[in-house]
Amino acid sequence: MMDMLISYRSWFLSLHIMAFIAWMAGTFYLPRLYVYHCQTTPGSTESERFKVMERKLLRQIMTPAMIVTVLAGGIMSGLPGVVDWSAGWWWTKIVCVLGLMGFHGACASWRKSFAEDRNTHPERYYRIANEVPTVLMMIIVIMIVVRP
Repeated sequence: MMDMLISYRSWFLSLHIMAFIAWMAGTFYLPRLYVYHCQTTPGSTESERFKVMERKLLRQIMTPAMIVTVLAGGIMSGLPGVVDWSAGWWWTKIVCVLGLMGFHGACASWRKSFAEDRNTHPERYYRIANEVPTVLMMIIVIMIVVRP
């Protein structure tokens, strides 16, 4: 079984990168939708449109992409020779991935608040929150490519 997984390593890596790109695209866009949603009146046509967009982005793109990213990455990290488990870059990357997953959970919580017309955060909050995944993504890419 391990030999088969090793022979498909490049495919897992490709799948991992594509899923990560999709996850990050959604993670960049969803907080931006929240900024615009803050500018609408609860119950308005515009507010209801944002609710649909936010739900579909989170459930149909972001969450499946996150799951595939984690599964493909997990499979690769279990292959012999792929990860030096004593290297600091690896653990930094894992912490940042867990941070992204936490941010994903926060986005889901915020979406639920908007869906129930009970958002309490101003648009500035989401503008600032929108920078968090960018910083995490930068650290993740540096850790995996440069491996300092």
